[in-house]
Amino acid sequence: MEFIPLTSLRPRDYARVKGISGCYKAKKRLYELGLYRDSVVKVVKNDFGPVILNLSGNKLALGRKLASKVMVELYVKPNRR
Repeated sequence: MEFIPLTSLRPRDYARVKGISGCYKAKKRLYELGLYRDSVVKVVKNDFGPVILNLSGNKLALGRKLASKVMVELYVKPNRR
């Protein structure tokens, strides 16, 4: 499976975090915000400026440079009945 950067997703896409590239400081910052391996995020806004995510019911804004370091795979959310 090929992973893509978070910045290439469209609004309303769900994704599962598969890795974070970059230096220790960037990884630590993203981990503190709650973005770690196998976290599921929903893209709220990704046009210009920061990427807005929904992570566990909370909105999170990431700068484009930092968001490009987050590698994800598309995730199909299971339907609830």
